[in-house]
Amino acid sequence: MTVKWKTAAAAAALLAATIAAVIWWGGWRGKTGMEGLVSGNGRIEATEIAVASKLTGRVQEILVSEGDFVQAGQPLARMQVDSLRAQQDEAVARLQQAQQAISAAQAQVAQAESRYQSELAVVVQRESELDSARRRARRSEQLAREGFFSEQLLEDDRAKVRNQQAVLAAAKAQARAAESAITATRTQVGAARANARALEATLARIEVELADSELKAPRAGRVQFLVVHPGEIVAGGGRVLELVDLSDVYMTFFLPEQVAGRVALGSEVRIRLDAAPEFVIPARVSFVASQAQFTPKTVETASERQKLMFRVRAQVDRALLLRHAEQVKTGLPGLAWIRLDAQAAWPKALALKERP
Repeated sequence: MTVKWKTAAAAAALLAATIAAVIWWGGWRGKTGMEGLVSGNGRIEATEIAVASKLTGRVQEILVSEGDFVQAGQPLARMQVDSLRAQQDEAVARLQQAQQAISAAQAQVAQAESRYQSELAVVVQRESELDSARRRARRSEQLAREGFFSEQLLEDDRAKVRNQQAVLAAAKAQARAAESAITATRTQVGAARANARALEATLARIEVELADSELKAPRAGRVQFLVVHPGEIVAGGGRVLELVDLSDVYMTFFLPEQVAGRVALGSEVRIRLDAAPEFVIPARVSFVASQAQFTPKTVETASERQKLMFRVRAQVDRALLLRHAEQVKTGLPGLAWIRLDAQAAWPKALALKERP
């Protein structure tokens, strides 16, 4: 009987404690006013930018330190460029040679054109001489038929005609050769110009590489950490330092399926960090995953479907971040709250103390 009595007493005490706990929990919820809200744990994150070297080389100088705030376009590091400078000097010298080759080829074109004009003049002269020889031969034939001219003199005049024809053919051949020389020299000009353009492109590429050897901040932010130090060699694409954009800060957290389906993009979010629970940070939902992050192998019952968790991102207002850039830190854990009813008022515990 004593054992039964003790068992009954223990059960009654446990029931009383359970009822008290339920009453206390209900009273706490009513006092805190968190009804209609849903929350998720997360950490403050920010967009990270890896500042890398485009080319393989040695780091000559690091211009910033970890924790420094930098502006977009600010030089952060410089690579050693002795080899590039030597390549640039070589390309400049070769470009000068190419430009001189263009001038020389153009002079050859002018000479070829002059020679061609001279050969054309010789052709005209030879045509005139042939015409004169033909007229003389015709007169000689007429006089020979009338008996006033010997056959020997007639043959001499006919030979002169044939000779002039040969001379004219040779002059025309010389003119064609001079014309071909013009085409050849013009081709040399084109080749020299193409070579010069190639060297100009080489110089432009080297100048781009020289500009890339000075690593600049792609956007404003804070230096998170240095990956390498002066004197170290990095491969092409190797990271030199890491930046964090403090104007693009967000918290990623997870919500169950029955709640995530009711969260719309742009919904208002209130964040409280464990390190500073007295401050409430305003944010907006900027992303809701279209697929669950935690999915059981089979989803058949309602209890199993509650295990589906969807990733949600809350973006902190950029203007607020810029006003408090010195205090922004990533990696801090906290709690994000979302109202399921947009018309409901935020409870006092999540009221904003500062206008965003």
